[in-house]
Amino acid sequence: MKKLALLVTIFCSLKAGAQQIPACNASDIIKRASSADTVYVINFWATWCIPCVQELPEFNDLNTHYKDKPVKIVLVSLDFKEDYPRKLASFVERKRLLPEVLWLSDTDPNKFIPKIEPDWQGSIPATLIIQPGKYRKFIEGQISAAQVSGLIDNVMAGK
Repeated sequence: MKKLALLVTIFCSLKAGAQQIPACNASDIIKRASSADTVYVINFWATWCIPCVQELPEFNDLNTHYKDKPVKIVLVSLDFKEDYPRKLASFVERKRLLPEVLWLSDTDPNKFIPKIEPDWQGSIPATLIIQPGKYRKFIEGQISAAQVSGLIDNVMAGK
């Protein structure tokens, strides 16, 4: 009986630490990146996208590296509606993703893409680095922590 109680306690504590994944539309995501004193790194990805999954550890590294600086790393999942929230939450937990994870609830790319980046061709992974009113760069394709870090450091130095 004691072993069962211990297992239940451990299981509940693990679940309590699991990240909640809010559903957001494109406008909500852009509004979240509104503080002029913060550099936002917003990565668009999906669990079924191999290059996206390959670069996720890079965003974990960035999250750890900039944890005490005015930098916010956000991972925006473009997974299908039928995979939200169960499959997505399970994936996030299994991969031990550290940055905040959101799920893009918009389903029409012709409407949400222009809100995020008018030049976006729709491919993922894609990353938006923004400091409102000061800097904006959108990158389609895989990116490394070193590349993003270089951009962040330049923005923070005012270059």
